[in-house]
Amino acid sequence: MLLTPYRVLDLTRTYGMLCGQMLADLGADVIQIEPPGGADGRRLGPYLNHTPDPESSLYWWGYSRGKRSVILDLEAQAEHFAQLVASADILIESEPMDGQPALPLDYESLAAIHPGLIYVKISPYGASGPKAGWSASDITIAASAGPLAMTGDDDRAPVRVSIPQSYNHAAAEAAVGALVALHERHNSGRGQRVDASSQQAMTLATQGNILASAVGETVAQRTAGGLKAGELRLRLTYPAKDGFVSITHIFGATVGPATARLMEYVYENGFCDKATCDKDWVAYGLLLSTGEEPIAEFERVKECVAACTASKTKAELLEVAMERRLLLAPMTTIADVVDAEQFAEREYFVRPQGTGSSVQANYPGPFARFSRTPMTTPSAPPRAGQHTEEVLAELATRTAAPPPTAGTGAGPEADQLPLAGLKVLDFMWALAGPGCTRTLADWGATIIRVESSSKLDAIRTVRPFMEGDESPDKSALFHTTNAGKRLVTLNLNTPEGISVIKDLVGWADLVAESFSPKAMKNFGLDYATLKTIKPDLIMLSTCLMGQTGPLSMFAGYGNLAAAIAGFYDITGWEDRDPAGPFGAYTDYIAPKFNAAAVLAALDHRRRTGEGQHIDLAQAEAAMHFLTPAILDYTFNGHMHTRTGNRDLNFAPHGVYPTAGDDEHIAIACETDTQWQALQGAIKSLGTMTDVQTCAQRHAAADAIDAAIVQFCAKQDAHALTESLQALGVPSSPVLNGEALVADPQLQHLGHFIELPHHEGGHTAIEASRFALSRSPGVCDTTAPTFNRDMDFVLKEVLGYDDEKLGELLIAGALE
Repeated sequence: MLLTPYRVLDLTRTYGMLCGQMLADLGADVIQIEPPGGADGRRLGPYLNHTPDPESSLYWWGYSRGKRSVILDLEAQAEHFAQLVASADILIESEPMDGQPALPLDYESLAAIHPGLIYVKISPYGASGPKAGWSASDITIAASAGPLAMTGDDDRAPVRVSIPQSYNHAAAEAAVGALVALHERHNSGRGQRVDASSQQAMTLATQGNILASAVGETVAQRTAGGLKAGELRLRLTYPAKDGFVSITHIFGATVGPATARLMEYVYENGFCDKATCDKDWVAYGLLLSTGEEPIAEFERVKECVAACTASKTKAELLEVAMERRLLLAPMTTIADVVDAEQFAEREYFVRPQGTGSSVQANYPGPFARFSRTPMTTPSAPPRAGQHTEEVLAELATRTAAPPPTAGTGAGPEADQLPLAGLKVLDFMWALAGPGCTRTLADWGATIIRVESSSKLDAIRTVRPFMEGDESPDKSALFHTTNAGKRLVTLNLNTPEGISVIKDLVGWADLVAESFSPKAMKNFGLDYATLKTIKPDLIMLSTCLMGQTGPLSMFAGYGNLAAAIAGFYDITGWEDRDPAGPFGAYTDYIAPKFNAAAVLAALDHRRRTGEGQHIDLAQAEAAMHFLTPAILDYTFNGHMHTRTGNRDLNFAPHGVYPTAGDDEHIAIACETDTQWQALQGAIKSLGTMTDVQTCAQRHAAADAIDAAIVQFCAKQDAHALTESLQALGVPSSPVLNGEALVADPQLQHLGHFIELPHHEGGHTAIEASRFALSRSPGVCDTTAPTFNRDMDFVLKEVLGYDDEKLGELLIAGALE
């Protein structure tokens, strides 16, 4: 497998376990080090048969499969721990080792044992800064990062995804960071520290709207199942006869034609007149913004669509979507997901290898498919300490990692960016694909992005825009997703344009594309063809549903994959329709898995010389963020659905209105100590002397929430957060707009970068979501715009002369 030579020590106890699982799935030997009595994550539900038992936590099973478990008292067995560190390549940690300050658990001490060690730290807010020591929980991180403010009904408090997401975002970023550092180590011979901030990781889920106030755009507000900007409400959630569907019901040069096809279907079924059907759906957004088309008329149009979809079943609407290329997907339940024909045909869900109750049902399967080094079925989740004797015995025979030496092969010097020398030809589209190559660019890869100026990338038409200018080069979302890349516009419908591409393939190490499965083959640019040009080429093909299966040709955006993968049904209030996570949700998850897959394949090629094709389906990768809910269904038959802001494991746990217009605070208590501190801060809670344990708090949740609501109503969210944090209670204001840009922690981490724009002025982008201690990332180029890099690509990279350029112009190959 891809990462077979490497050993990982996983010291995560509760949060961030997905990082180690991703590396294990890619073939690394991951050793889960647990304290005596087992890690705290073993005490998180759901449980097998809903019976609390550290050996039957479905949460733990979901994120520990493929690992080996070692029970180690780090103080009493410090020598064994040092030996393990000396034998490891990567160490992952997400929680402080309480009560053991003398142990060598900081990077400097561990590097003294093993200078080549890559030390990965996952934290709520980063390793330094004004919030570095804050107490946190999943919901408070979401509040601090922006997505929470944008999710839910506008007449209620913001609402989170009911299955915790924040630490998974950070864990996946951390896995990518570890692989970037590993790539750098092959050249420098030195390890370094990787810091992944959960807050920064979650900002990606604002879909660039975190930048709105920074670029002079209207700040997005929540509205269930869509987006609200001023008076305009974009609706993504529509009823079906047997549930709900998600529709990318927006406008512009890219999405407008799909909306026109939708309206034609609505008209044919008798739910609108011909004039409504024939509106200019490409220019419709501009008509709304100028007032030429009243907002009230758009509201009527949406009701026409809703009446039509409500008359059909989800299956009928999906069939129509496939036939007519509509941007529409059914909102599935967890049961629908597990039983879906698409995932069955791709044999996605798997049972781990081994014996016992933990292998009696299916788990989410491989997050990517590699043509030469496929992921194998993982081993069963280990019992606490199952491999202690085995691993400790290995220490007597395993050779410690050799002293680090500078790399001798072609590649960057030790003081260069980690991915310097990596060459990428980028056909990525929209968000999930370009988000991956943006990460590679941040760490030094040369990215040549291929676009067409006649068929715009969808995100060139999506807000936020610079000062509200909706021209294709002014989307801040486009710039933050593609900063650091070179851009060439080619007409791939000409033989000459294809010839240029084939020359670029000869230059590239990686070709990355995110079209539907037939597109590259139709251009004559499929992997079988390209590897004849470059035999060791790595090619990444990433789309919503993968390269095979009955839904392989289903095309669209991350809101549709999120609907199919089960995210909508688990987001919202129990007594209302699903709200769904904000925006194109799986587009915020897939970039991390795309990058991890590519970096692992590059590492394998470095050792073997072998290239390969990677098939990564957004929906499949994203389902690893829902593992506990999926296992609750496959093992227990229990179908998790939306639960507002309540949590299975913690109470109180919610979002509460505070003084001001639409101001809120998120508060959670994960421990009895935190609950007692909250009781001391809120007098009415202090009278609940008979409510102490988590089970008692769950039973009294309504009364507790009522008391917190009454207390918070007159409080300033920021001041209250400061006082609660001083007591160790996880809390955060729900941030949006200017408050996000001004957040002192994000400012401290340098999260916002101002770049000059080629046409004048400046735009803002977001920084990388992890940091390396010795190899800082960089993004110091202007935002990519049409025609900026033609000479660089055609003359400097390919060596074309003026005569050749003239021939390409005459042939119509250059746009």
